[in-house]
This record gives sequence, C-alpha cells and structure tokens, in this order.
Amino acid sequence: MTSSPFLNDIRRFMRTRGYSLRTEKTYVYWIRFFIRYQKRRHPKEMGAAEVVQFLGFLANDRHVSVNTQKLALNALAFLYNAYLELPLGDLGFQHANKPAKLPVVISSQEVGRILAEMNNRDRLIFSLLFGSGLRISECLRLRIKDFDFSRRALTHSGKGNKDRVTILSLSLQTENEAAMASAIDIQKIDNTQGVGPSLPDALGRKYPNAFRQPAWMFLFPSSG
Repeated sequence: MTSSPFLNDIRRFMRTRGYSLRTEKTYVYWIRFFIRYQKRRHPKEMGAAEVVQFLGFLANDRHVSVNTQKLALNALAFLYNAYLELPLGDLGFQHANKPAKLPVVISSQEVGRILAEMNNRDRLIFSLLFGSGLRISECLRLRIKDFDFSRRALTHSGKGNKDRVTILSLSLQTENEAAMASAIDIQKIDNTQGVGPSLPDALGRKYPNAFRQPAWMFLFPSSG
C-alpha cells in the first residue's frame, strides 16, 4: 500500500496546502494503518463508527498512550474532514487513559561515550543536537550563514518556519569550519553543472545566482 494511488494523492493534497513532511508521514502512516485494520475497505465506505472502532482497538489492544491515540484521531479527522469532505461529527468516545512514558535521560558521560563511537560527520551532528538543543530536522537544514562564531549564536528555522537563535558552542568551531570547507567544495563542483543548494520561498527567483554563494550552502549536504 506504500505506492497506493489513494495515499499518493493524499500526499499531494497535503503538500499543496503546506503541511510539514513530518505531519505528512504521520498522517499517511495512521491512514494506512486504519485501512489495513478495516480489511482494506475504502474510507469512503466507512465513517465515524469505524473510526471509533479503530481508536478503541488502539487503546484496548495496542495499549497506546493518550498522545498516540490523539495523533491517530487527528490523521483520520484530516482524512474525512479535509480530504474526503465527509465530516465525522461528534465521535463521542473516551481517550485512552494510559499515561505517556517519560523519556529516558542519559548523562553527559554517556553522551560522550556515544559520540566517541561515531564518524566525524555524525559526531558533529549529534554534538549540535546536544549542545544547541536542535531537532534533527533543524540541524540538517543548517546553512553556513546560520553560524555566528563571534556572538556564539546559531540561527535556525524552527517550528512554523520561524527563525530562532540558540547558543553555539565554541568548542565545536574547528569541526564546524571543517564541515563548512567540505560543503563549499561540494558546492563548487555542483556549480560547474549549474546547480546548487535550494533556496527558501521565492529567493531563488529573486536572486537566481544566490545558489553560488557559500552563505546559502547547507552544512550537511545530502548525496541525493
């Protein structure tokens, strides 16, 4: 069902309306799970009763947390209310009462031992996550222009595409500068082929040659 035309159309629907990639993946996961649970019946053939049945299955058989059940409900509400335009109405059910598990917090020494086992690139990524409090998606979107070593500040695009400033550990300056030099080398090679890093929003149209500027290069460019 991964290549289902129905699910692919839902993905396109979400992308044209600006949903984040994480939300898209989460919603598609729960919609797929719901369809499989209901023996692959098309959602148009079902409604509120089947949704409540599925949510009850998650609570009683899968013993999911309240937050997980709410995620599933949000995905199915989107499916029916926004995509199919078949509103579910008031479902009248009780959320699961299993409390969410508290995260396990590891010590600084344990973090150090984990980092020691990583290659240079992954060690820098996880050091930035740990030292600057970034999400993995925020870290992988970092550009060279986001680093201000003089102010010990790191600017990143957070939730809702809002720029946020956080602390930048100077102990990572050498590693960051090495990663920048490597990224710029990749950029120069790409530029010879007329390509470069993607630019946010309409900047690519306003400044068609900005992809050649080192400031816009990603610190961790992908290979694809």
